[in-house]
Amino acid sequence: MRIAFLSDIHGNREALDACLAHAGRQTIDRFVFLGDLVGYGADPVYIVDKVNEFKDRGALVILGNHDLAAATGDTSNMNEYAKAALDWTFRELDADARAFLKNLPMSEADEDRLYVHADAFSPTAWNYVTDASRAERSMRATTKRLTLCGHVHRPALYHMMPTKPAVHFLPQTGAGIPVVGNRQWLAVMGAVGQPRDENPAAAYGVFDTATQELTYLRVPYDIESAVEKIHAAKLPRILAARLFVGR
Repeated sequence: MRIAFLSDIHGNREALDACLAHAGRQTIDRFVFLGDLVGYGADPVYIVDKVNEFKDRGALVILGNHDLAAATGDTSNMNEYAKAALDWTFRELDADARAFLKNLPMSEADEDRLYVHADAFSPTAWNYVTDASRAERSMRATTKRLTLCGHVHRPALYHMMPTKPAVHFLPQTGAGIPVVGNRQWLAVMGAVGQPRDENPAAAYGVFDTATQELTYLRVPYDIESAVEKIHAAKLPRILAARLFVGR
């Protein structure tokens, strides 16, 4: 089985469509959306509808912190730019869309894999896995061999032997990485709609359960159109500007 992982779409229709088109040119058996479907971008209605369609066809969808804020209207823990975007997103979504987001699970177990938006140690705390120590804490909180998450907006990979600390590995785009051996792994997917690793291309990943290879991918998309929509919606201009630089 080949599984596509998409995280942190953040209301960016152009980025999502580009990733889905790229995935459509491959053999993908399942899609997993790792949270933060909305927030920042100007197409939350389209994104929720599209992901809901995939869910109806068997995709797994995880709750992100921006999804929860958009569903409930509680933006108390957000910075001013995120709050402005989420207040607008809350008004754009209808009751059914907000209910869809609110009812998403915090995590999903799938064979020897765990899917979560932030970390496995405390999913509701929305902790960022930004270094080996945080990755180790997350891996020690689950018995699953491979954890896949988002939230950080920067691709990263960590592995840990049973009696040794976690090690950070920077994945190379397009290169299949054997996720094997007597160890646990934690893969942080990059962001589809809000990359922050100084590469503006949309990011997603594919895991092949037969070969046990994980591949990180980047897909160029129509940033100009996404930016024009953010400006038209009168969302904070920084949310548009950062798309060009990927940070």
